[in-house]
Amino acid sequence: MHTFCKLARYAVKKFLEDNRIVEVAGSVFPQLKAVKKACFVSIHNKIDHSLRGCIGTVSPWYESLGDEIVNNAVAAATEDSRFSPIISPYQLKDIYFSVDVLNQPENCEVKDLDPKKYGVIVNDDYGSRGVLLPDLEGVDTVSQQLQIACEKAGIDFSKGDYKIQRFTVERYV
Repeated sequence: MHTFCKLARYAVKKFLEDNRIVEVAGSVFPQLKAVKKACFVSIHNKIDHSLRGCIGTVSPWYESLGDEIVNNAVAAATEDSRFSPIISPYQLKDIYFSVDVLNQPENCEVKDLDPKKYGVIVNDDYGSRGVLLPDLEGVDTVSQQLQIACEKAGIDFSKGDYKIQRFTVERYV
C-alpha cells in the first residue's frame, strides 16, 4: 500500500475514532508538506472493487498535498452523498483507498481527449462543473466520459454548450 493511501486510511480511522481531522506531521510525511497539489481520494470495496466514496479537488484547497489527502479522505468516507457514510473504524477492514494526484488541467477540444489517459472537467457559463477521473472501468469512449461528467454537473450533454479541460493523474493504490 502506497504512503498516500496509508495516510488516507489513517485519516479516516482517526476521524471515526476521535471525530477530528489529523494534522500531517512534517517529520513523518515531509514530502507531503512540501508539495501543494490537488487530489481525489477514492474508496473501494475489497471484494468487488466497486466505488464506495470519492471526493477530490481540481485545484489545491489546502496548505499541502498531505492536508489535501487527509481532508478528501474524510470527506469521501463521510460526505459523498451517493453512498452511506462510513461510521465505524470496523468498516475499514472491507475497503481500500486510492489517491489520484492531479496535474494541472489544460483547455482542450473533444478531439484531444482519451478516457484512458486524461480525466475531464466540463464547465458551463452558469458555474456548473463536472469532473471525471481517467481510466475508469466501464468508461471506454470520449462520449461516455463527457456524458458522465456533464450528468455530474447537471449540464445537458446533447447541447454541447460547455467548455472542456483535460488533466492527467498519478494514481496510487
